[in-house]
Amino acid sequence: MTERALRLGTRRSKLAMAQSGQVAEEVRQLTGRPVELVEITTYGDTSREHLAQIGGTGVFATALRDALRDGEVDFAVHSLKDLPTAQPEEFTLAALPVREDPRDVLVAREGLTFAQLPDGARVGTGSPRRMAQLNAYARAHGLTIETVPIRGNIDSRIGYVHDGRLDAVVLAAAGLSRVGRLDEVTDFLSVDMVLPAPGQGALAIECAASNADLIAALAELDDPYTRAAVTAERSLLAALEAGCSAPVGALADLLADGQVVKEMRLRGVVGATDGSSLVQLTTTGPVPGTEDQAMALGRELAAEMLAKGAAGLMGERAL
Repeated sequence: MTERALRLGTRRSKLAMAQSGQVAEEVRQLTGRPVELVEITTYGDTSREHLAQIGGTGVFATALRDALRDGEVDFAVHSLKDLPTAQPEEFTLAALPVREDPRDVLVAREGLTFAQLPDGARVGTGSPRRMAQLNAYARAHGLTIETVPIRGNIDSRIGYVHDGRLDAVVLAAAGLSRVGRLDEVTDFLSVDMVLPAPGQGALAIECAASNADLIAALAELDDPYTRAAVTAERSLLAALEAGCSAPVGALADLLADGQVVKEMRLRGVVGATDGSSLVQLTTTGPVPGTEDQAMALGRELAAEMLAKGAAGLMGERAL
């Protein structure tokens, strides 16, 4: 008797369908069971407001979790950066697969890099985090740019450049990679210039905490280094009491001595969206052996950032 298909809940966007399709294929290979994509429309997909206005936190995840709770799907795939930092007890992040490139990238007219943008260049992004760091970098290097808030999928955002309404847009490298459009990137932005969103480039595979068999199967897709890094980043975000639409960037990476990984470095930034002020700090610690240790690293750096005035730069905190 053939087992029924596993139902994977996913947002309807081209990017979400692409990354969920990749996960579905890996789960098929692991379990030998067919996997059916179940398309779910979220509030974040239908609202035309900017994410900073609608709060950001959970607007892409709630509908997927409702479908999980109601038994409409067996598991769901999220972009980790869209998930609230508080994890409901009824759900488990069964796997955090190997992370894609976490950097932000520029797609600009005429193949321009960021440094080549003309004075007054209009740069589109829907992210207060990107606005804060791009404007701060421009100020520090004598550049003049105008950051323009935009929404929409990858096609519509890049379309603003192609039709001349904007000189450039900033997107996540991981998203363009997953839809096969990295060839349109004109500049990969160094993390020394723009720190990514906590968890950017990582996927989260979530299922009901009560489904032990599925949790065990999905755990084969988990990457412990990715989990340690993003746990530290999201712990920083949680300790700052900031939502995913706040101007907070974070990146944890592993520091190696030759072939031996010795430490984890965690960098964090909070900034005023006009770039007039940034709090940017770094800490290092032993490679976390547990999630609690990774979370402690994030809380430690958050405390230092709050002591430097980070709270005053975040605007309205997510409730």
